[in-house]
Amino acid sequence: MKYFLIMNPKARGGKSQKLFDLIFTLLNNANIVYDYRITSSIVDAYEFSVYANTEQFDVVVAIGGDGTINAVLNGFYNKNGKKISGSSMGVIYTGTSPDFCKSYNIPINTKRAVQTLIENNRIKIGIGKLTYSVKNDINFNEQLLKDNQNKEVRYFGCCANIGLGAPVARRANNGIRKYLGDFMGTLFSLFITIVKYRANNFYIIKDGVKTTITKLYNLSIGRTKYIASGIKVHNSIGLKERKFYCLAARNFTILNLPRILIKAYSGKKIKNTNLFYLDYITQIEVKGNFKNPEIELDGDPIGYLPCKIELANDYLVLITKKSH
Repeated sequence: MKYFLIMNPKARGGKSQKLFDLIFTLLNNANIVYDYRITSSIVDAYEFSVYANTEQFDVVVAIGGDGTINAVLNGFYNKNGKKISGSSMGVIYTGTSPDFCKSYNIPINTKRAVQTLIENNRIKIGIGKLTYSVKNDINFNEQLLKDNQNKEVRYFGCCANIGLGAPVARRANNGIRKYLGDFMGTLFSLFITIVKYRANNFYIIKDGVKTTITKLYNLSIGRTKYIASGIKVHNSIGLKERKFYCLAARNFTILNLPRILIKAYSGKKIKNTNLFYLDYITQIEVKGNFKNPEIELDGDPIGYLPCKIELANDYLVLITKKSH
């Protein structure tokens, strides 16, 4: 077994780097064979992952936050939804918002995370594939994604958000969590964004059925319980099931805001109302929306509508803590 470590020293405001010596010591004590690279950007994390997969390392390990994890995950796939190797993915979390780890039973504690890697318990998980526009163009308004548009493909393990997701993530990632912490920083960002946000109608196609969602604030298309920093969606999707949940949040007002925030953080089973509507899909296309065009994926703004979301062809093999 040979491991390849992709290490982000800037995660958690630079505190990640202080854990590197501990990680090396623990791996050396266990006689683990490994190579590593230290990133200077998210692009590095992706490119190092592609390299490690191409070189057929047994396990490619993301060491950082959710952004690093997502970049490393993307390095496992080509643009057609196929894995480029038989490598497994591991995670040692050193960031601020451990949604991916909480979703897949990966320890947050560094020593336990390294031990999990060594134990090498593997599971297969379904991965989302997002095809989206790389620019915001008014000509794309109310248009589906077409072959002649400038588009890109990204993969995700947790959730993609259309609407509130990108501005909330941008506010939360802009340093406020450093002072308020992950939970309160995201809650504050969510509150401010809801107050300022101007909802409008979105035109979508779910599993071939056209529909319009009026006064939409956010559309979450995901695989796991966690959307972001404590915001949870109760759903019934198994790790290998070929589907997503699709949660529409709409009709928000200042008066019902407290009830909305309590619902968002409770993680309780959702009853479909005029505020929240949950269903399950295998594929969704969202038309261009020039007023609210941004897409957020696994914690970071990444592009614009129109978009298409479907399952990657191949499962990801992930190393997780063994369930007892």
